[in-house]
Amino acid sequence: MQIDPSPLARPFPELPPIAGVTLRVARARYKTWDRCDLTFAELAEGTAAAGVFTKSACASSEVELGREEVKLGRARALIVNAGNSNAFTGWRGRAAVEAIRAQVSGALGCTLDEVFVSSTGVIGVPLPIDKAEAGIAAAIEAAPCGWEDAAKAIGTTDTFTKGAGASAMIGSTRVELAGIIKGSGMIAPDMATMLGYIFTDADVAPTFLQEALERANAATFSCITVDGDTSTSDTVMAFATAKAGNARIEGWDSPGADAFAAALADVCRQLAQLVVRDGEGARKFITIRVSGAASDDSARRVGLSIANSPLVKTAIAGEDANWGRVVMAVGKAGEPADRDKLSIAFGGVWAARNGVPVEDYDEAPVAAHLKGEEIDIAVDLGLADGRATVWTCDLTHGYIAINADYRS
Repeated sequence: MQIDPSPLARPFPELPPIAGVTLRVARARYKTWDRCDLTFAELAEGTAAAGVFTKSACASSEVELGREEVKLGRARALIVNAGNSNAFTGWRGRAAVEAIRAQVSGALGCTLDEVFVSSTGVIGVPLPIDKAEAGIAAAIEAAPCGWEDAAKAIGTTDTFTKGAGASAMIGSTRVELAGIIKGSGMIAPDMATMLGYIFTDADVAPTFLQEALERANAATFSCITVDGDTSTSDTVMAFATAKAGNARIEGWDSPGADAFAAALADVCRQLAQLVVRDGEGARKFITIRVSGAASDDSARRVGLSIANSPLVKTAIAGEDANWGRVVMAVGKAGEPADRDKLSIAFGGVWAARNGVPVEDYDEAPVAAHLKGEEIDIAVDLGLADGRATVWTCDLTHGYIAINADYRS
């Protein structure tokens, strides 16, 4: 099915090469499409690895192995297959991943646990080992490619390629970060959402890289939702090649640690928002800011309750300033809330304050705001100092059309 580009799309940015990372793509032909659907990232010896993975009880073999491998904190290769998630495929799915790891480790002369594999696409169909092996063989022989080609090859229902970059100064050394991501539907936070990969030339200890990624994830990937559904394959990983020559960051007290963590969080935030902008059928990008909550975690859960509400999302799609639906979503969140302290605003215009409608509320500027592509909703619970920002999109007929025909 041909899908029109999202009206919220952003052009692919100019991203710097990362020393120690070589990208290649190939056609494994996991589906009946004439496009590259396998991405192979070769990583220099000594590359540190970190990752967050889905909490789904039906996770793929790729995720199960990744959870264990990442504890060792090292990597030499990443393989990403698009068009087949290889999830819920039993021993055959596991055998396919083992075959991929063996082939790549043999080619690079590295250990099996230094090879990470991700797959995305239809659930319940075993990954064809013959196509995987042929695709990897082709990728190994292929000429190196750029970030945009690598990002395009990992997509499924994505309507535009997604990438982001940042830099940081560690002492007198500039380090670069570049990331790519895929995701459009089946997006809801339960660690990360979708498949995302961030590469840096910084010299970073694996333990610190893991901590920094988890912290960044909590404020970015775990604060987005398109449809409330968590994938069986969700993975976000970070790889640090140590080629920049900076003084090694061992922990939060190391010089440059805060600057590097801020740059990593910036890339994660950019990537997370791009996924929402490509939400299936999306026409509105919605930012929900919750303040006055009992805690930051409570604010996040309230925000996600609003963001995942079909009634809220369809109201935004219809450009209807129905703030009563926001009240409903706050009330059902299961978090501390007081009806008589709740305040709600659209586009900076308060519709309700302290549990009652604003007496001189003028809906005209709100209606004008809702006609735009960027929608802001503010909710103040009036209880304490907890706050969080959540990003989502509207719910349109396009979402139904895309998912009704997903396997065709």
